[in-house]
Amino acid sequence: MYSVGDKVVYPHHGAGKIMKIEQKEVLGQQRDYLTIQILHNDMTVMVPVENADRAGLRKVIESDVVDRVLEVLRGDPTKMPKNWSRRYKHNRDKLKTGDIFEVAEVVRNLAIRHADKGLSTGEKQMFSKAKKILASELMYARNFDEDEANAFLETVLEDIHVDGPALADDSREPAPVV
Repeated sequence: MYSVGDKVVYPHHGAGKIMKIEQKEVLGQQRDYLTIQILHNDMTVMVPVENADRAGLRKVIESDVVDRVLEVLRGDPTKMPKNWSRRYKHNRDKLKTGDIFEVAEVVRNLAIRHADKGLSTGEKQMFSKAKKILASELMYARNFDEDEANAFLETVLEDIHVDGPALADDSREPAPVV
């Protein structure tokens, strides 16, 4: 299913490249492991091949899917809990999925909230991590280098603040247009 050189996404860490597939003995059992280099944080991850799907490992999106990701980033914010700890848990659960559209939704919602009301310290850290994860996948999908991917994402996020959607909390009223 996976080959050396494949570009993959590992939830919580972002996109990387499979550097090697090797057999190792762990607890008396021989297993095949994928060694993945995560570029944006210079990390190497080893994932047992048999657990790759359960760990959420997936191939990087194709270039044509980037436009759909940009639609999510430019879309209306999701209704979010007012309580910061519930909002944090909600966003953390979305990031855990590893789904590019869920990650883009978290980035969008936190970007809008940051511009409108500010973020708690934990949310600022989450926002930074979510942007890195998203940029790392965009980097491989669009053949950018790391700096180009970060700049591209920041430009998209700046554009949503100019005339972008207003923030919606979990009240049943639609968010006012500012």
